[in-house]
Amino acid sequence: LIGVSIGEVVDGVFVGLPEYKLKITGGSDRNGTPMRGDLPGNKRVKLLLSDGLGFHEIYHGERRRVAVRGATISDAIVQINMKVTEYGPKTIEEILNPAPEGEAPAEN
Repeated sequence: LIGVSIGEVVDGVFVGLPEYKLKITGGSDRNGTPMRGDLPGNKRVKLLLSDGLGFHEIYHGERRRVAVRGATISDAIVQINMKVTEYGPKTIEEILNPAPEGEAPAEN
């Protein structure tokens, strides 16, 4: 997924969900620095933020210089947030937790 940006739709086969479509909504690096969709590139930069993604003000009008990452996924990103945009024929539970052979699927 290196080189893909926030907001792009990717095939679910990358995470073990064939025939699913997933939209990238964010992520973070090994230090927990969040990615911002409005920042191009993949570098880690310090921005002066007032409120929003990466910083939440304690009192009205507070601003702080905070480290954030760009919107493009690089090898430094360790966690990616995604949401399902198109579902496949099987449910996610059936794909990730298959029933052992010879047993009937559990009913709720």
